[in-house]
Amino acid sequence: MCGIVGAIARRDIVPVLVEGLRRLEYRGYDSAGLAVADGRLRRLRTEGRVAELAGLAERERFAGRVGIAHTRWATHGVPSERNAHPHVSGGIAVVHNGIIENHEAMRARLAAAGYAFESDTDTEVIAHLLHQRLQETGSLVVATRAAVAELEGAYAIAVVAERDPDCVVVARKGAPLLLGLGDGENFAASDVSALLQVTQRVIYLEEGDVAELRLAGCRIFDPSGQTVERPEHVTQLTSSAIELGPYRHFMQKEIFEQPGALANTLEMVANAGSISPGLFGAAAEEVLAGADRVLVLACGTSYHAGLVARYWIESVAAMPCAVEVASEYRYRDSVAAPGTLVVTISQSGETADTIAALQHAKALGQDRSLAICNVPESALVRQSRLRFLTRAGPEIGVASTKAFTTQLAALVLLTMVLAKQRGRLAPEREKDLIAALRHLPAAVQNVLDVEPKVAEWAARFAGRQHALFLGRGIHYPIAMEGALKLKEISYIHAEAYPAGELKHGPLALVDREMPVVAVAPQDALLEKLKSNLQEVRARGGELYVFADQGAHISAGDGLHVIRLTDHAGLLSPILHVVPLQLLAYHAALNRGTDVDKPRNLAKSVTVE
Repeated sequence: MCGIVGAIARRDIVPVLVEGLRRLEYRGYDSAGLAVADGRLRRLRTEGRVAELAGLAERERFAGRVGIAHTRWATHGVPSERNAHPHVSGGIAVVHNGIIENHEAMRARLAAAGYAFESDTDTEVIAHLLHQRLQETGSLVVATRAAVAELEGAYAIAVVAERDPDCVVVARKGAPLLLGLGDGENFAASDVSALLQVTQRVIYLEEGDVAELRLAGCRIFDPSGQTVERPEHVTQLTSSAIELGPYRHFMQKEIFEQPGALANTLEMVANAGSISPGLFGAAAEEVLAGADRVLVLACGTSYHAGLVARYWIESVAAMPCAVEVASEYRYRDSVAAPGTLVVTISQSGETADTIAALQHAKALGQDRSLAICNVPESALVRQSRLRFLTRAGPEIGVASTKAFTTQLAALVLLTMVLAKQRGRLAPEREKDLIAALRHLPAAVQNVLDVEPKVAEWAARFAGRQHALFLGRGIHYPIAMEGALKLKEISYIHAEAYPAGELKHGPLALVDREMPVVAVAPQDALLEKLKSNLQEVRARGGELYVFADQGAHISAGDGLHVIRLTDHAGLLSPILHVVPLQLLAYHAALNRGTDVDKPRNLAKSVTVE
């Protein structure tokens, strides 16, 4: 979950490295560092944010033409300067994203060979191993290929050496890394956003690739050591898409970008009279037609999207649907079914647990795979037979918002396609749903108008330490998502329950100090939910209810109500999650937390 940047040019590349780290800081922000290798190796490291490193580099007048840089999310070793990357060994510097699983055995072996360790990280073994192999081979790229062959686990690394000051060597396995191509200069990074300042021409490295970057160009080697060509892409992402603009935080920006993100995601069906399997790829008709059940694999917010989809798929398409936490799925003895459509959901497409879960499912013979993802060239997309790109645009805030609602939109389309293939979607119903999807961006825009009222509620939350979120049916996962958002960025402990479960335990927690948030659409379960809300009021609990216009829930003492729009039917979960995002955002503002970079978290979870 760390961020890597590398560069070689005829100009000073330190500003490029620092700006690249700034754009990758969502991947980790415990510490930062950089190294340049112009004749001699020099290194700067700081604990804390990239701004600290930028200030130090300016004061030290740090400059160079060849270098690497890193922003860290701590795994092995506490956040500190001594554990910050780059790590060095005898004129070699390395930065690393991932986890080396055999680092303890390697550390013992290298220590016995005379290498002294200065950090608690697994990465330092890579530096010493590279130095050992360079002494044997005399070539940095050959030494890197030899070293990574001994590594177990996941890695993306970038290496420079004072012995070969005219190149940067990079390698990847299980963690993302791409090359940026310039005119007489070349770059590498964990994410294309880091390189938009210098180029839009990129090459995505494949699993096991090692690449050598020089002024004149790049050479890429596959795991067997053969030189290979990888396709060049011109990214459509622009620098303006990852700038904050008039907003206070990226999370706020991304909440308000949801109408546009949904419009982009649904563009292919907005003007269509019907939907087709081709939305999910050329082979979709065959792959989906042969599926008789669905298995969703995801983590965190994406898992909540899967839970919503289960209701849609089972009720509309009449297909059995299971939803698994990806990090748990591959560690139990599950029963595989050959006709299973395996749907993976991830914003980044590099979530390590989700990728591993997909690989496990395929190993069990479940080869019908569909990735719903926001990043076209991500590992998850490349490993799946079918794909749907959510087109949410860059999401920088650690707490996911627009990625979630666009995932839900994609899952509605999947539900419709599956239902249509099974003869369960009548033409009139299909037209009605397409019309509702066409109206969805405008409906979300209307919901955003409740922000001032939500901000008033959030001010009351600021002093609370706990909160309960309630929902019923398809809106229970939305309550779960609301609770997750609140604890992610405000650090208020929040739990979600199906409202009917209140009397089976959680009601014991309810008092005047425990705010209870309820998602209350005007659906078939509304009257049941009202009874559950009465249980809260009878115990002196304070209720905050998000209702539809016609839900007939009246505000009163201890009961606060915000009305959204008319009931949106199947699409109601997409509308009801938006005020929960706003509630978390404004509660965090009132508590003074770092909204976009909450403690202990990072955006892209690339380690297990």
